[in-house]
Amino acid sequence: MSAPAPRIAPGGRREIGLVNTVLVRVAGAVIGREVPHIFTTLARHRGLFRRWLIFAGGLMPGGTLARAETELAILRVAANTGCDYEWDHHERIGRRAGLTAEEIARVRAEETIGESWRGRKGLVLRAADALHADGAIGEELWDELAAAFDERELIELCLLVGHYEMLAMTLNSLRVPLDPPPSPSGGGLRGRLRLLAGRGGAR
Repeated sequence: MSAPAPRIAPGGRREIGLVNTVLVRVAGAVIGREVPHIFTTLARHRGLFRRWLIFAGGLMPGGTLARAETELAILRVAANTGCDYEWDHHERIGRRAGLTAEEIARVRAEETIGESWRGRKGLVLRAADALHADGAIGEELWDELAAAFDERELIELCLLVGHYEMLAMTLNSLRVPLDPPPSPSGGGLRGRLRLLAGRGGAR
């Protein structure tokens, strides 16, 4: 079965402008895609795209959470919302951040996060589920999170999950098409930016 047509098609330079065209290529280099459809679609709203990109970059790759934890949260959001575009991107980014193929598969397969997920990873996944289901983190889980994460990380985790829930709603509603497979990793600017994207954020 073919994918449904996008409701708003990805734009070219005429639609998104010169500045956004450059930003799209740089941002694509960070995540290893030539011209990601998420960027060329959202960039049709030119000014809003640039402001969103700054905020999004502050969470990923510029956040304070460990990159593997960030990617677990994003993958769980993608699984909970049925967002194939988000999953396609972050399955690959998650592997670069150190997640195993088994961990990634379990994020999507497990309806409930059980005790097999230990430590901070399990807490991140449970927080993502609580925010998705209830719109808030309950007292018991919050106490567990507060014992394992500092204040900055707690704020960031809530914003991270909320942001990717919002993004999943947008991607699903606009029917942003999946990107073609990424080209092999190269050197130069792309290689350096992709290396940066694979590192943990500053503590």
